[in-house]
Amino acid sequence: MTKADLVDKVTALGDLTRRDGEIIVDLLFDSVIGALKSGDKIEIRGFGSFRTRQRNSRTGRNPKTGAKVEVPAKKVPFFKPSKELRDLINPKAANSISMDPVDPHHPPAM
Repeated sequence: MTKADLVDKVTALGDLTRRDGEIIVDLLFDSVIGALKSGDKIEIRGFGSFRTRQRNSRTGRNPKTGAKVEVPAKKVPFFKPSKELRDLINPKAANSISMDPVDPHHPPAM
C-alpha cells in the first residue's frame, strides 16, 4: 500500500475531498515523526508502538574496496507490533494448540 492508497481509503470513509484526505494522512505522519524526533514513544493500542533505538558507533567495511569505515552512532526508528496485530496476521499460530502424540504405553501424568 502506498501513501496515495491510504489517502484514497481515508477519503472514501466520509464526505471528504482528496485534499482533506491528504491533510489527514500528512498530519498523522508528521505527528509520528515529530514525537520520535523529540524522543517520545507512540503507542497505538491494538496496532503497535513506535520508538527510537540508539545504535552504537562501529567499524564497518566498504563492500567495494574492503576498506574499514567508521560508522557513527545514530538513532533509528523501531516499530513493535501489538499482540492483536500479530494474531491477525498469523491466525494459525494464535489458535493452534500444540498436540504432542500421546504414547499409549506412557500416558501423561494427571
